[in-house]
Amino acid sequence: MTSSPVIIIGGGLAGCEAAWQLLQRGHAVTLYEMKPQKFSPAHKLPHLAELVCSNSLKSNSLDNAHGLLKEEMRRLDSLIISCAEQCPVAAGTALAVDRLKFARAVEEKLLEHKLFTLIRQEIKELPADALTIIATGPLTSEAMSGTLKNLLGGAQLYFYDAIAPIIEADSINMDKVFQASRYDKGTPDYLNCPLNHEEYEKLRQELLSGEKVALHSFEEIRHFEGCLPVEVLAARGKESLAYGPLKPVGLVNPRTGAIPHAVIQLRKENNEGTLFNMVGFQTKLTWPEQKRIFHLIPGLENAEFARFGSIHRNTYIHSPSLLLPSLSLKTRKNIMLAGQITGVEGYVESAAMGLWAGLNASAQLSGGTLLPPPADTAIGSLVNYITSPLKPDNFQPMNVNFGLLPRLTGRISKKDRPSLYSRRALDSLTEWLCY
Repeated sequence: MTSSPVIIIGGGLAGCEAAWQLLQRGHAVTLYEMKPQKFSPAHKLPHLAELVCSNSLKSNSLDNAHGLLKEEMRRLDSLIISCAEQCPVAAGTALAVDRLKFARAVEEKLLEHKLFTLIRQEIKELPADALTIIATGPLTSEAMSGTLKNLLGGAQLYFYDAIAPIIEADSINMDKVFQASRYDKGTPDYLNCPLNHEEYEKLRQELLSGEKVALHSFEEIRHFEGCLPVEVLAARGKESLAYGPLKPVGLVNPRTGAIPHAVIQLRKENNEGTLFNMVGFQTKLTWPEQKRIFHLIPGLENAEFARFGSIHRNTYIHSPSLLLPSLSLKTRKNIMLAGQITGVEGYVESAAMGLWAGLNASAQLSGGTLLPPPADTAIGSLVNYITSPLKPDNFQPMNVNFGLLPRLTGRISKKDRPSLYSRRALDSLTEWLCY
């Protein structure tokens, strides 16, 4: 269908998925992958679609947002999901795979296609005029990072992300928190979890003794003073947190009429108010430890986490200011980005953005445009998040979760909520596919 091939840079899950969507629609693709000529610090296999940190693609259940995202991708003929289901490893309701078999399966499916060309070399500069999808992932090479810096502006490219946990609003105990802004300035946009001295000291000790995630061999974290892990700050002194991110000044608890010893603030993460960010709680605690320790905080005893905190190596762009919903650059429509570099977290999320980029590239080549899937679908909610978040200055990578979807209306039990989210999403996707 096309005389000039689409150029895809990066043979991870997003790049492979984008290639597949284009090939299935009759477009030629040339994919550049620097392995085995050059490996990132985390990669070991010569094959495409290498899974690095885990062999699990998370839940398959429609009671889970990850399961919903996979089902949507199945209905969109996803290469990644199809190959994963051919290489399963028993893992309960999760979709786990044999890493080597999976990588080989993806590579073989692409190489079987007559319109597909694989070139194993590092690309350091972008092609001048070709339709190009950049899918170089969180460990983008130094040369390509430099190219992106020049293209986007250095301030738009991030190399380490310090991520605070995000909590589902419905799981917060509103009988223990209070809504207020410091000194009552502006609107009361924050939820505040008050701590007395004993609760504060208990939390601090648990932060200090809790199990931390070991650095990967390819990571050398240099903490920035303005964005320290909460446990590092806790180690600086008994009251360091109370004078830092947990400072209570200007926050009077209306239930007691007094200022608490310390306050943990929760900031609204989306317009719907379904998600709240734990301000200042970027951390290297393991996920089980985060859940255990943060449940000690008044109001968060039963908190459900849409995303846990982390600090890790991750190259990603400031998508809200740079990308259209099609994942094309606003300034250069022939350059698209896909995968984790757009600000999504997780294997399946990355593949989903590759799928969406591939569909849009095909539409662009055919002279048409695509409206994004509705925001009440898992894919649509991710596209919406990375291209138009509530607070673009605080943009951080995000996993798929039900909190990204518009809130369900009416009185609905917590037990029924996940299945209703999934049912609504799949109905919306079906309608969208009919257009």
